[in-house]
Amino acid sequence: MRAVKMAPAGRLARGRWVPLAVLALLARAALALTERYPALSLLQQERHRQRHGPAGEWAEQYSAECDSSFLHFHESDCDIGGSSSCDSMLSLNTEKILSQAKLLAEQKRFPFATDNDNTNEELAIAYVLIGNGLYDEAIRHFSTMLQEEPELVSAIYGRGIAYGKKGLHDMKNAELALFELSRVISLEPDHPEVFEQRAEILSPLGRISEALSDLTKAIQLQPSARLYRHRGTLYFISEDYATAHEDFQHSLELNKNQPIAMLYKGLTFFHRGLLKEAIESFKEALKQKADFIDAYKSLGQAYRELGNFDAATESFQKALLLNQNHVQTLQLKGMMLYHHGSLDEALKNFKRCLQLEPYNEVCQYMKGLSHVAMGQFYEGIKAQTKVMLNDPLPGQKASPEYLKVKYLREYSRYLHAHLDTPLTEYNTDTDLPGNFKDHWAKNLPFLIENYEEQPGLQPHIKDVLFQNFESYKPDVQELICVADHLGSMMQYETPGFLPNKRIHRAMGLATLEVMQAVQRTWANSKVRMNGKTRLMQWRDMFDIAVKWRRIADPDQPVLWLDQMPARSLSRGFNNHINLIRGQVINMRYLEYFEKILHFIKDRILVYHGANNPKGLLEVREALEKVHKVEDLLPIMKFNSKTRDGFTVNTKVPSLKDQGKEYDGFTITITGDKVGNILFSVETQTTEERTQLYHAEIDALYKDLTAKGKILILSAELGEVDAVCNLILSLVYYFYNLMPLSRGSSVIAYSVIMGALMASGKEVSGKIPKGKLVDFEAMTAPGSEAFSKIARSWMNLKSISPSYKSLPSVSETFPTLRTMIEVLNTDSSHCLKKTIVVV
Repeated sequence: MRAVKMAPAGRLARGRWVPLAVLALLARAALALTERYPALSLLQQERHRQRHGPAGEWAEQYSAECDSSFLHFHESDCDIGGSSSCDSMLSLNTEKILSQAKLLAEQKRFPFATDNDNTNEELAIAYVLIGNGLYDEAIRHFSTMLQEEPELVSAIYGRGIAYGKKGLHDMKNAELALFELSRVISLEPDHPEVFEQRAEILSPLGRISEALSDLTKAIQLQPSARLYRHRGTLYFISEDYATAHEDFQHSLELNKNQPIAMLYKGLTFFHRGLLKEAIESFKEALKQKADFIDAYKSLGQAYRELGNFDAATESFQKALLLNQNHVQTLQLKGMMLYHHGSLDEALKNFKRCLQLEPYNEVCQYMKGLSHVAMGQFYEGIKAQTKVMLNDPLPGQKASPEYLKVKYLREYSRYLHAHLDTPLTEYNTDTDLPGNFKDHWAKNLPFLIENYEEQPGLQPHIKDVLFQNFESYKPDVQELICVADHLGSMMQYETPGFLPNKRIHRAMGLATLEVMQAVQRTWANSKVRMNGKTRLMQWRDMFDIAVKWRRIADPDQPVLWLDQMPARSLSRGFNNHINLIRGQVINMRYLEYFEKILHFIKDRILVYHGANNPKGLLEVREALEKVHKVEDLLPIMKFNSKTRDGFTVNTKVPSLKDQGKEYDGFTITITGDKVGNILFSVETQTTEERTQLYHAEIDALYKDLTAKGKILILSAELGEVDAVCNLILSLVYYFYNLMPLSRGSSVIAYSVIMGALMASGKEVSGKIPKGKLVDFEAMTAPGSEAFSKIARSWMNLKSISPSYKSLPSVSETFPTLRTMIEVLNTDSSHCLKKTIVVV
């Protein structure tokens, strides 16, 4: 360190006197400086740690911009590129400190400067100490000044800043900082930066409402782009996305060139399900800052939610070109690839993620899941065990991955043990313990009394090896290509449904196996199921699709609800879907909002006609003004029982017993304003309800089997038409029953396609954009209406004779090993060859 030149007897240049105690303090400070980080970087680290709140990964981006009075000492909106006010004032010796302090004092570039030059220089020294990260020294210096002048506002304020910068993880620092800032406000109530500063202390402590109040006061005193952006961020963290959006919009009106604010504006759209608007905002942020990684990452996630795989891939790739080590992008891209069915590619991203962040639970879990899905059980369970060992700290909330991983590990062991057992000889629904299935399906913590773990991996059972497409015989290759084509016909063209080529192949093979099994049944052949040879029942037909759906994604428990423990069924097993929760709109079901709204309005009129006839006219007039779900909330006041919300039940008419109706699904609306609304639908699977639906499906299946046998002998058009209607009617009741914990929709549609093919008809039309087959069935007034709607897009045509030459699916893939092999197989050249069934 260079020798320090000092004015004699503690004199500063130009005749200013500084107490010797201050010079001693500066000397100690100079010694410490070489071991300290700049204040700005320390602050950024602190804020990164503290901003992981309800908003998750998005929340940390705000701290990447020097955006608050906490970072500098005068009111300005610094750019992302930085400015002198955002720079750290790191110095290497006392002379430099004094020089900086002198400059700061002359320009009065610190809060609450006085008219006294000597006082300003002393204050400036303490602020320079803060800028150099020497918080304890700054506090001692401010304290010395306050002993002589107790109401010196700048010293009180500076001491508050120093306490805050020492670290809010220590509650003592936080309380002292708040105390000092509150004193400043009582002495100088008209300074917005103090309210903003106090908000900076309050928000990491979780005192969001108080922080918002302070920022509102600061905005009232002197609006600025930064203040609106800061308040918008807190509203965003509080999940009040609509109000946050307004603040980001105000901020951008005051200063257009703010990539961070534009990104957050996009995120407020994203979290409300307004994906197209979010994409426009993310693109605008990228116009302002071309190398904005977080904007590319967010754009990729928005495209992924829209179901646009190619656009999402391109955006994630651009983020990784800017920084190949960006963990969040690797994680999100990997998850997208997994749900697209590209497991090999997904695995590469998760492994890279773990190289950079070995304790990343999401990547560790997804790595384990990807390995198991591909049949690599040893590596998969090893990764799963690492997640299990990462116990949450006392008081810390367990991650979703930690909660799920033990179920996955147990299921993985079960699958491995049955890799080479013929699928016809065992039954997953009866093999797995009841409480295990119940807890897994309900996503409950793994707290199961007297649970006996599945046996560990058996060394004699080897992992699944990669099977080359060319190693399959030509007719099996044709079978795979046809399955890929059929599976793609089931893809929903609706936001939220990413195309999954693995699911497509699995359900395409399921369709062909259903076709072959139904044809055998109609020809009086028996099937082998669960170790028994017998005539096929309707559940066996669906079980074919269930087994393929299960193995395509082992992460999801695809289980029959009536096979759950009796205690669980007696309470009812709910399939629950939030359509609107708070400000978040579920875009998957947007097409059905108006249809459900009309139904609700009709039911409200019926209810008031029976229970409140005098008020019916008023209710009718009010309902005429209702154009969206939230408009229904004020109508609740017309009846004391519905003031806080109401439920409406749909009814499903019976074909077996004319005039009889079954419970369909329940629509619930609660809330007192738009921000608190809950609009949801759910089906409650009780034992009694299940038996009623089963009786209906049994009767239809019996009729279907009888007519199918006639159809084989006589190909008259009327018989084909009757069989088609029976198939669609049977599945109509299946959809309304919702008998599976997951996957009911695609499983039922593959059964529709397969059974129709058995009758000599194949589906050539795709599901219309925005339509969901299960919701078409659930919102149709009856089975005939559903059949008519479904046939309008299916564009049924006579089946190609070439289907008869395809090998038997059940004989070609008789075990889990062979099923996993075919799902792993690359068949990209199927696109190049002509599929015979066009």
